[in-house]
Amino acid sequence: MNASLLGLFSGFPTHHFTDAIAQALRENLPRRESLVFISAWPKDYARNDDDSDGMHEMFAELGMAFDDHRVIDRRTSAADAVRLVREADCVFLMGGDAALQMALIRDLGLVAELRASRAVLLGVSAGSMNMGRYVADVWETKELCEGIGLTNITVKGHYVEDAWFVPTLKELSMIHPIVAMEDESAIFIQGGAAWKLGNIHWIDKGEIRDGVSLGGSTT
Repeated sequence: MNASLLGLFSGFPTHHFTDAIAQALRENLPRRESLVFISAWPKDYARNDDDSDGMHEMFAELGMAFDDHRVIDRRTSAADAVRLVREADCVFLMGGDAALQMALIRDLGLVAELRASRAVLLGVSAGSMNMGRYVADVWETKELCEGIGLTNITVKGHYVEDAWFVPTLKELSMIHPIVAMEDESAIFIQGGAAWKLGNIHWIDKGEIRDGVSLGGSTT
């Protein structure tokens, strides 16, 4: 991993970072010139503009506004997308449709760029799923699909005990462990070490457990 910090988030229904997550971001984002979002609704331009402004405001309300923030979607050329990622202090993979986001990332030639990036790389919901080596597709294929490969951790956000997708996660966990994240939780990875904030569950061989260390599963 080349990124200075990876941050995997489930979701923020209040549209605010928790205090603990905010502190981790403050400590690791001293330089805030360029924030680049990567859309998970690549053709919904109005939504992308509104969501990227709103997500930037989550940083700004903490006194962490960036000089510039942009969103990469289907309006963005491959050359511009590569340049934006290379120049970014923080790249934030947005939530939405994981498959559409992965297709955008591949089409614009960003897989290698993200793997090589030394920026802070963050993802929420679909974005955090795509950061892993494997993506747990609970919607269509019901299979483990290929992700970017920034970490070996496979996550599924928005976890609640009776969620409709839990049986599929249990089936997929027979192949590869899955980390089920409740909203307002986070996994941070830095220098080979990982730490958790909030409520996070480990699914392996069809069993759901709490309190499992992520240390050996990051790479």
